[in-house]
Amino acid sequence: MIEILYEDGPVLVVNKPAGLLVQSPPGIDNLVDQIKDWIREKLQKQDGNVYLGVPHRLDRPATGAMLFARHVRAAKRLSEQFQMRTIAKKYWLLVEGLVPEERGDWEDFLRKIPGEARAEIVSSRHPEGRWALLHYQVLTRWPERNCTFLEVELETGRTHQIRLQAASRGFPILGDTQYGSQTLFGTPFEDERLRAIALHSRSLEFKHPMRDERVHVVAPVPENWKDFVENVAFS
Repeated sequence: MIEILYEDGPVLVVNKPAGLLVQSPPGIDNLVDQIKDWIREKLQKQDGNVYLGVPHRLDRPATGAMLFARHVRAAKRLSEQFQMRTIAKKYWLLVEGLVPEERGDWEDFLRKIPGEARAEIVSSRHPEGRWALLHYQVLTRWPERNCTFLEVELETGRTHQIRLQAASRGFPILGDTQYGSQTLFGTPFEDERLRAIALHSRSLEFKHPMRDERVHVVAPVPENWKDFVENVAFS
């Protein structure tokens, strides 16, 4: 069941579940195909193509707000906002370890490893290195669990940026075994591709592509966050 967070004209924001690819080869379940099926059912259009623009991505094990466009002009305008970094993107994450500073910036040069679904930090002189910057704020620390709850605002959107920048500083995201986490998060599916990590696209703020209006959308956290973090008020 698709959780629609915002729908207005050609703009659609959904709450992506964990373990689901945004796009995939034919025959593999993915979010885009699910949304297209939802649109066909809504329009009672069982046959024919449905356009859905995808101006940004979320990693398979992550959750939260994702923005889509239902026609080409809207998709182009939203993509331009991402490229110009005028879309405000905030993320919530639970990490192993106690982040010492209340707030700060993480700045690196990242490189996607060819042929692998991984990225690495490289020197600023590396020809494939791409500048990456995020701002973080500590929301809560749990010393008894050796865990920190962070809010992150992205300036750039590199492959696995938040996951790699956190892990490289000794604070891997819970459940993210790919980047060194020792803690499972959510349902321990036998198929590791279905497992969640504690990375949630909490909110998006963007200019509506068809009129001069700012839109702010907040994505509720999944149930596994509420089960894991006790005595914290989520909305």
